Amino acid sequence: MCRAAELKGETVDSAIERLRLNIEGHDFAGYDPYDALNSRLCRTLACGNKYARTALIQAVKRCPLNLRPVLGIPRGHNPKGIGLFLWGYAKLYKFYRNPEYTERIEHLLLLLERLKSPGYHGNCWGYNFDWQSRAFFAPKYTPTIVNSAFIGHALLDTYAYTQVNRALEMAMSIKDFMVQDLNTYKDNGSQCFSYTPLDNSRIYNATMLGASLLIRLFEITGDEDLKETARASLEYGIRDQRADGSWYYGPGLNHRWIDSFHTGFNLQSIYYFIQAGFEEYRAAFENGMDFYVRNFFLQDGTPKYYHDRIYPIDIHSPCQGIALLSMLAPKYNELAGRLAEWMLANLYDQEGRFYFQKTRWYTNRVVYMRWSQAWAFHALTSFLAEMGSTPE
Repeated sequence: MCRAAELKGETVDSAIERLRLNIEGHDFAGYDPYDALNSRLCRTLACGNKYARTALIQAVKRCPLNLRPVLGIPRGHNPKGIGLFLWGYAKLYKFYRNPEYTERIEHLLLLLERLKSPGYHGNCWGYNFDWQSRAFFAPKYTPTIVNSAFIGHALLDTYAYTQVNRALEMAMSIKDFMVQDLNTYKDNGSQCFSYTPLDNSRIYNATMLGASLLIRLFEITGDEDLKETARASLEYGIRDQRADGSWYYGPGLNHRWIDSFHTGFNLQSIYYFIQAGFEEYRAAFENGMDFYVRNFFLQDGTPKYYHDRIYPIDIHSPCQGIALLSMLAPKYNELAGRLAEWMLANLYDQEGRFYFQKTRWYTNRVVYMRWSQAWAFHALTSFLAEMGSTPE
C-alpha cells in the first residue's frame, strides 16, 4: 500500500493493512463489550432480572481480562460491525480500485442479508446478543434505528463507490422499517423515533441518525413525505441543542451527560442534511462543531470521553472523531491526523488489534470486533479516502 498518510511510527495505510489481515483472519467474527448474555451461565444467574442482567453485562464488559472463553461466549458476527466493515471496504475500493475489495464487499453483503431481523416492513438489523438497557430488555436481533441507520449509510456509500445495485436495493427498504415499525413521539412539528420497536425511548443521536439516512434516501427517491419525516426527526434534536452547541444524550433526567462520540453522531447527521442542500442547519452545525473541537480533544490529540473529564478514553471517541473530521476535509485535517496518531500510539498493536479503553491507571486490551476493530477500520479508511494521496 502507498504511504498515504505519514504518522509517527506507522502510516495509516499500513495500519489498515494489518487490521484488514486481522479481521479477515477471523472472518469478521468476534466478541462484543455487551455480549455477556450469550453465556448460558450468565443467563441462568440473571434469572430474567433486569438488575442482574445489567450487573453481569457491566462486570464482563469492564473486566480487563477477557472472560468470554471461560463463560462459553462464542465469537459472532455483529450486524453493525459487518456494516462498518462494509463501509470500510467500499472506501478502500474508492481509493485503490482493487477488485479484491469487491470480493470482500460481496461477502459482507451476503452476511448482512443473512443477519437481517425478520418480520418487519423493511430491512433492519439488531445485535447478535440479548441486551438490557436502563429502560427495556431487547432479545438478540431486535432491530435498532442506530444499527439500521449506520448500515444504511454504509450501503449507500457502497453503491456510490462501486455501483453494486444490491447495496442500493438493501438500503432503500430501511425507510419502511423506520416509518412503519418504530414508535414515534411527536411534539410541535418535530418527532422522535424510538430506539427499537419495543420501546418508547427518546434519544437525540438515535433519531438524528435515522433522519440523516432518510434525507439521503429522499435525495434518491424525491419522496416529499420522506423529506418531511426526515426534517421533523432532525428538528427534534436541533431544538434541544444547548446554547453552547452541545447536546445531552437525551431529554430525560437520567440522560444528563455529554459525551464525545454521540455528539459526533449528531453532528455527522446534521452534515448529511447540509450536503443535501439544507443550509438552514449550518448555524447549529457550526455551533456544535465549535463545542466538539474545543471540549473533546487535548492539544496532543488525546480524545476525551466526556466534555468535562478525560477518562475512560474509549476507542469510539477517536474513531468517530476521525470519521467526522475526515468528512470535513481539509478544514480539520491536522486535528484528524493528531487523533489518528494518538490512537495508533495508545490503543493499537502491531498485530492489527485495536484496544477497548484506556483508563487513568491501565489499558483494557480486550479486542472487540464491532466496538474496536470495526470502528477503527471505518475511521482509518475514512481518513485514507479523504486525506490520502492518490496511489501510484
